Amino acid sequence: MKSFVLFIGLFSALFTLPAAAVDPAVRWQQPEFILQAFKEVALRNEYSLQGRMVRRWNKPIRVWLDHQVPDAEVHTSLVNMHLKHLSEITGLSIKTVNRKQDANLIMVFTKQSLWKRQVGELFGKRAEKIVHGAVCMANFRVNGRYEIDQAAVIIPVDQARMHGKLVTCIVEEITQVMGLPNDSEKVYPSIFNDRTPETLLSGLDYLLLKLLYQPVIKPGMTEEQALPLLKKVISEWQSDGTIQSAHKIVKRGELYPLLGY
Repeated sequence: MKSFVLFIGLFSALFTLPAAAVDPAVRWQQPEFILQAFKEVALRNEYSLQGRMVRRWNKPIRVWLDHQVPDAEVHTSLVNMHLKHLSEITGLSIKTVNRKQDANLIMVFTKQSLWKRQVGELFGKRAEKIVHGAVCMANFRVNGRYEIDQAAVIIPVDQARMHGKLVTCIVEEITQVMGLPNDSEKVYPSIFNDRTPETLLSGLDYLLLKLLYQPVIKPGMTEEQALPLLKKVISEWQSDGTIQSAHKIVKRGELYPLLGY
């Protein structure tokens, strides 16, 4: 799934796995793998040559839902469940609002015949070039301090349903505009990997979100500044069992029993 992120970016880099042979089922729990995964999805972006800076929200997120297609109640319920989960993981206040002017995150539920035009209106004409092949799209804007201050998600519902991706679009795109913008086949299991069967946040995704919103991690930190702090946090989590239990803790979100997890 493609996400277009405005004014931020990525450069190409190799993803180095631990040298020792590790069972693929638990490889994601290795400290070096978690650190490399964070670098891949938080400090890279597939549509720009910039990157290596921490970008995240530093204020409450207020979400306005623009329903242009039927089933508004269903879409609202799914979004609210995921927003609540993200709030619990990150510690941020994240809520829906009733007026567009009160929002800093806009979600548009539309149809395929309209979405290219809407992508151009919300994300700019450049974004229209990458609509082909995308199922849904997201964008965020950062200020001069690398704090995310505006974001948008567009989901063409008929297209998403055709691909069996409606819930995936909601979960992945909202999560990406939290400050984890890059998709990568090198991060697994994860919603940021288009080849993974994951529909909801994995244990690895849970850890990546928690790392991004650790109090010691600040917007605008370079990779060199952030990585030593992240290593220390990951080491503590390895000792206290946070890493080993992440795949169980993440399933406390309300979407999991709804989807039969």
